[in-house]
Amino acid sequence: MPAFLDRGDRQFLVSAVAIMSILLVLTYALRPAPARQAVGSPSSYSAEWLGTKAAFLLLQQSGYHVERWISSPEELPENTGGTTLIFAEPSERPSGADRAAVSRFVSAGGRLVVMGASGASFAPQSSATAIPDSNLTPKPYPALLPSPLSLNASEVTMVAPYEWTRLAPWQLAIYGKNNQSVVVWYRFGKGEVIWWAIASPMSNGSIREKGNLALFLNSVGPPSSRVLWDEYFHGVRRSLSSYFANTPLPWAGVQISIALAAMLFTFSRRSGPIRMPAVEPRLSPLEFVNTLGELYESAHAASGAVGASYQQLRLSLSRKLAISATAKLSELSQVASTRFGWPQQALFHTLMQSERAIRDIDLNDREALDLVGELHDYAQRLERV
Repeated sequence: MPAFLDRGDRQFLVSAVAIMSILLVLTYALRPAPARQAVGSPSSYSAEWLGTKAAFLLLQQSGYHVERWISSPEELPENTGGTTLIFAEPSERPSGADRAAVSRFVSAGGRLVVMGASGASFAPQSSATAIPDSNLTPKPYPALLPSPLSLNASEVTMVAPYEWTRLAPWQLAIYGKNNQSVVVWYRFGKGEVIWWAIASPMSNGSIREKGNLALFLNSVGPPSSRVLWDEYFHGVRRSLSSYFANTPLPWAGVQISIALAAMLFTFSRRSGPIRMPAVEPRLSPLEFVNTLGELYESAHAASGAVGASYQQLRLSLSRKLAISATAKLSELSQVASTRFGWPQQALFHTLMQSERAIRDIDLNDREALDLVGELHDYAQRLERV
């Protein structure tokens, strides 16, 4: 570690590294599942297996007026004749206002193409549910009756994880088998609704399978049709913030914010007044006291500490009272009580206990500390006298 980094700087640096490591772990843990990334989603922007970018570009090159719809369904055009609206397994659920707007679009003469159970939730008078433990292997499904949708496509190949809940009398199953409908058509108002069990027939990986391309073009309508390809419910919004929300930029913003906060904190510490830390001189009396205490503790000389305090107090009392330094403790206590008004028995007891402690080589540290405290109190009282 460089010498110019003090202890506070090192702690700050370690904390910053720890926070960055936590963010990296969270980024790794919260990333999309690898399996989902490998196959993609049915978005016209995706070039992965489940993506529909190839179908979108095919319509453009075939002369269709096709555009990505990135607005709310409430902004759909009122003149819907010759217009096809596609919901390719949207990843978000519609609100009541969204469903009402789509119903108005179809009722006015628009063509609605929806896929999967999520797409069926947008269509009026429709309902589809997931098939428990469905087989995800692509299978051929024959046409059940002649229809403009089955033109040049006697069968289609798809995975069908969803099924139509119940066919009404005005709803026709165009493709399916074993009582399972995978393509349903019906009219609503002046328009029509087409439901697929899944968007795989027009996906990048399956559009070349038998009958899939024909079903896709038949569902979209003639080349003169205007095609609105929904991306709004795949998370694409007109606002810049909604676009960045689906990118790694929010995490990058968090990391940049932490780095800026660290820079401001470091600058505020360095730009303030610099004061030298208070260093206690080695000649301080407290250092002598601490050293002496450690010496007594290491030598287990508790009796010596009591002896030093006892001899100092007795000598001071003898001088103050002008009596012999060898006077008995009872005489010393009686004179001190007469002159200073001290309790004779308490002083005599403290002095007697101190004499016994001096001769006790196994004196307890706690007992020695109490005796030294009492002797020190008497010494202070004597100084005040």
